[in-house]
Order: sequence, then C-alpha cells, then structure tokens
Amino acid sequence: MQIEDLGLKDYKETWEYQEFLFQKILQIKSSNRNEKLNRETPNFFLFVEHPHVYTLGKSGHIENLLISEEKLKSIDAKFYKINRGGDITYHGPGQIVGYPILDLENFFTDIHKYMQFLEEMIILTLAEYNIKAERSKGETGVWIDVGTPFARKICAMGVRASRWITMHGFALNVNTDLGYFDNMIPCGIKGKAVTSLNVELGKPEIPLEEVKEKLLKHFLVLFEAEINEKTEA
Repeated sequence: MQIEDLGLKDYKETWEYQEFLFQKILQIKSSNRNEKLNRETPNFFLFVEHPHVYTLGKSGHIENLLISEEKLKSIDAKFYKINRGGDITYHGPGQIVGYPILDLENFFTDIHKYMQFLEEMIILTLAEYNIKAERSKGETGVWIDVGTPFARKICAMGVRASRWITMHGFALNVNTDLGYFDNMIPCGIKGKAVTSLNVELGKPEIPLEEVKEKLLKHFLVLFEAEINEKTEA
C-alpha cells in the first residue's frame, strides 16, 4: 500500500489524480492479461482535505442541492457531478477525505465486503474516542444513535469500482463547519442530522493527523496490508 497525504487540494485536481492512478493500475492489469504476464499491481490510499465543494453521484438528484449557482459563489463553494455511487455530499476544510485506489483482486473480489471494511475502519476509529458509531440499515456511511430520533451521520461514503479497481471513498467529519450541510439534503436522506467528531466530543478542534493515524492503522489491519512507501505532497 502506498500512502499519500495531499493536504488541502482542489476537488477536480484530486479527482483527476485518482483517474491517473486508476489508469496506472488498469494498464498493468490489461498488459498482464494480454501478454500473459503476472506483474504486481500497486494500491494507493490518498488522504486529502478539499476546499468547500458539493458533489453529486451518478444516481443522485440535483434537487437535493438547495442553493443556486449564485449562492454557491457567494459562499466560495464549487459543485461537480461525478461518477461515484450515492447522492449529494459536501466536502470542506476540517473533514478527512480518504480515497483508496485499490486493485481488489489483491484482496478480495466483493464490493459489499469492501464497503463494510471502510465502515468498520470508521467505527473502530471512533471507538477510540469512546463514540459508539454503527451502520444504519439501508443507508450507507457511519451513524450515531441509529434507530432514535437523534440519529446523525458522521461519515459519508460513495465509491466506484471498475474491473475490481476502486475510486472515491469516505468523508469523515472531524472539525467540519456543519453549516454547509444546510445547503443540501445530505445523501438525499430527509430529516437526518449530520455531526462531527469535535461536536460529539465537545471540543473546539481534534488534531487531524491523530485521526488519520488511527484510520490508517485500522485500514491496514482490516485489509491485511502493509505500507511500502509513504509520501507527502
């Protein structure tokens, strides 16, 4: 596994970088198949923060964005229609976004299991902060107080997979400005609240690097992976 922390980076630039890494893996897989080779395919895990942006998945509904193009400009936010699953999502500073670009044939060929592992990584990380998080039946992501009137989402997820190569991933609210979620119907689910780690802990700020370390630790255990190169851009 190669780990890269991209810092604060524009959404479209990061999306293009994901596509570049996806094609890199795909080219190796294609040449292996066509030329009867057995070259190892790389696996990547990108950490990033994005400036304010709303993204709409391929099965999403534009009406779940509740503001106009003019309002987007006034709050210094961008909007993109993208090729992942899921509905509308917000990304912004203080949120840890993770993009695993994996060849699942190196691990297991099961998208449902892949999503469960990503959710489990978040659940185990939050447990280290004494927060009981869990899955909500029929709804992606990770939630708190599931099955109560106070249910709230702390981590959104949306992935794309083609030829067992993954893209996109998760967005964990750590020190996120939750006011930006008022401009949308999160993930297209009406009547559900959104929260963040610092709000749940009643603290002004949680160190992002500390949370990233915990996420990566659980990811490597779940996927039985090792870091072979760590770079920071």
